[in-house]
Amino acid sequence: MNTGTEQTSSGHLLIDLAEQDKLHILHPGQIIAYKGSPSGREDRVMDLAGVYRKRRWIRAAISGPSQLLLGLPGGCRLHTVPIGTDSNLLFNFRNVLFFSEGITMQSRVQSIKNAMITKDWVRMKFSGPGHIGVIASGWMESIQLSPDTPLYVDAGALIAYPENARLKLSVYGNTLASQHMKMQWELRGSGPVLIQTGAVDAQFESQMRQDGLIRRTLREVLPFGGVFIK
Repeated sequence: MNTGTEQTSSGHLLIDLAEQDKLHILHPGQIIAYKGSPSGREDRVMDLAGVYRKRRWIRAAISGPSQLLLGLPGGCRLHTVPIGTDSNLLFNFRNVLFFSEGITMQSRVQSIKNAMITKDWVRMKFSGPGHIGVIASGWMESIQLSPDTPLYVDAGALIAYPENARLKLSVYGNTLASQHMKMQWELRGSGPVLIQTGAVDAQFESQMRQDGLIRRTLREVLPFGGVFIK
């Protein structure tokens, strides 16, 4: 299987599947184009531990030889993550676009308290050998956990963490800091944590856009504005 990962910055991914290849797409709605035999696609209903009983989650199995064009959400990149037989990472279902043949998938139901706050009712555990395609807002970074020193991660930025990690929803810092920050995951344990770096403060992003608009306006209106205002 060949993935055109260099095209992810353009908002799409081109995948070539050989005759022996098979790819499982967890978000079939992202399939923009498919080149191959009509019988090369088989959709199935997923059972996520009965969590989403009122929703039908569909996954598509694509067989080779074929070519697949997948769309990526704006500002997102795709990262290929190798999965071994002893992998114990729990992934956010929304972040996993596909997995290769040979990968097994199991669902892990989250606690009601955590699910009510984060809206994430289930996490997915994958066992290999094989690889999965992870969609991240911006880049994806890995930070190693410590059993003694807590790691705090923005709840919306956490992609995956070890199943045996200890985690809880929390905040940190002094009173002022904890009152104004978004909810954080506090994690302890061992192993890698995968984090997407494109999660930003919406208010900060709005301020930056507004600041850019003001600067452009002043450069055009004021005499010599283009010289003094950069």
